[in-house]
Amino acid sequence: MKNLFAGLLFAALWASASAATKFGIQSVHPLFLSNVRFFLAGALLLSIAYGIQKNKLPTTREWKQLAIYGLLNVAIYLGCFSWAMQYASAGIGSLSTATSPLLISILSALWLRRSIRWQEATGLVLGMIGVSCAVYPLLQNSYARWEGIVILAVSMLSYAIGTIYYSSRQWNLSLIAINGWQVLFGGLWILPVTLLVTNWSTNQYNTAFWGSIAWLAVVVSIGAVQLWLYLLRVDPIKASLWLFLCPIFGFVYASWLLNEPITVYTFIGTGLVILGLSIAWKKKS
Repeated sequence: MKNLFAGLLFAALWASASAATKFGIQSVHPLFLSNVRFFLAGALLLSIAYGIQKNKLPTTREWKQLAIYGLLNVAIYLGCFSWAMQYASAGIGSLSTATSPLLISILSALWLRRSIRWQEATGLVLGMIGVSCAVYPLLQNSYARWEGIVILAVSMLSYAIGTIYYSSRQWNLSLIAINGWQVLFGGLWILPVTLLVTNWSTNQYNTAFWGSIAWLAVVVSIGAVQLWLYLLRVDPIKASLWLFLCPIFGFVYASWLLNEPITVYTFIGTGLVILGLSIAWKKKS
């Protein structure tokens, strides 16, 4: 039940990032939004890790791992995702999230030499069918430029590689310390690009910007990522299955905040996703 609650809460919080990003990039450049988010979240997390928890500093090996993980899981993945939201609709963005479990399972089998049980394979198939069903009406009315599709593809691939990399390394740091350093490194990785491409005269530091930053930094980068790291420690394959629920939650947020429709396809897709998750969670007999 603990893992079930953690998975559901992660999906609900992680799915909110698309809507929050959409609001934020109406006021500032996507990479500037990402940089402020990463530095704020990193500062808060590291303050807790070292000011309250009194964690030890990373070792030489862990510094390297944190830099690589921050590049894959934060700079490339989230930086590209925010940038792609300029060129792709919320529906396309939600759909891209559902490709991660398949990529993670394939890379996991190749990288970690871990076989996929029939329950997990069935869960993956049902999840993909469910998500496809749920997004079908949205795709009929969505638009995207080829730049957005390419950037989203790079984003999802980096996320999958980052997930497998994290699961294949040995970590002696707390989850809060790992999260804090990875988002800080992520911000440092993209800072030169942000300084190069941002048109500072068009940035508007209004309520939409600060509200988006607060939500993305505290709720998503801290709350959701802490849950994600916990789920990865339990099982990277099962953790990836929770990503199937993210588009479903995303539809609810999109309907409520962005006036996108919820149809019968959404409910059918949700049922298939939940069925797939329940099958994948069955213990090996």
